[in-house]
Amino acid sequence: MSENPQSDVGMYDAFAEEFLEHARDGAYNAYYDRPAVLSVLGPVRDLAVLDLGCGPGLYAESLVAQGARRVVGVDASAAMVRLAGERVRGPVEFRRHDLNTPMAWATDGEFDVAVMPLVLPHVDDRVGALREVARLLRPGGRLVVSTHHPMDDWRRLGGSYFTVERVREQWNKGWEVTYWRQPLDVTCDEFREGGFLIERIHEPRPSGRMRERYPEVAERLSSCPAFVVFSLVTAYGRSRRDPDGG
Repeated sequence: MSENPQSDVGMYDAFAEEFLEHARDGAYNAYYDRPAVLSVLGPVRDLAVLDLGCGPGLYAESLVAQGARRVVGVDASAAMVRLAGERVRGPVEFRRHDLNTPMAWATDGEFDVAVMPLVLPHVDDRVGALREVARLLRPGGRLVVSTHHPMDDWRRLGGSYFTVERVREQWNKGWEVTYWRQPLDVTCDEFREGGFLIERIHEPRPSGRMRERYPEVAERLSSCPAFVVFSLVTAYGRSRRDPDGG
């Protein structure tokens, strides 16, 4: 399901081509996550956009088509970065980068907005990654994050809703993936510690297109959302490098 994995470095290298074909028209990616994230993000014409966990470039492709002035995509998978570079043309560049480490190649306030679609659960140092993104955004810049809905993780995995743990699963065609499961308040606390305020929370509903293309998935998502989308803004009155001030 995840569009832009960032956990174990190179985890998706082994099946990057398969993933591209899956995500192009998959129920959760093409008809659920991407429309929701791009809708919450809004117009990007003439903006500099950071695409975090760019995968094979499906988001970057849309951002360029919508008139973004500049798009920079980063991903931990070398195969994903290669695919994105082969596919997407225009004012765009792609870099291999693990979000658990600082983006030393970028400068403070370099970007207007950023997207992080289905990436955060795969990052071990989530607060550190968020702080780095806050540094790279201009004052008042926005970050749109989609992530696993904690209610869906609880429904699928069982146990306590409040569990915080690293999960390893097989998705789709036996793809080995790892991600973090955690309750909503932990995620929101991480946003605050990372230097962001929550502007909007969006729980996607199945669209008419999804109901036509994937009626069974749409029916399931009508009663329990799989993802949740946050629009975040950089916190005012705080140092970019130290969200706690001082």
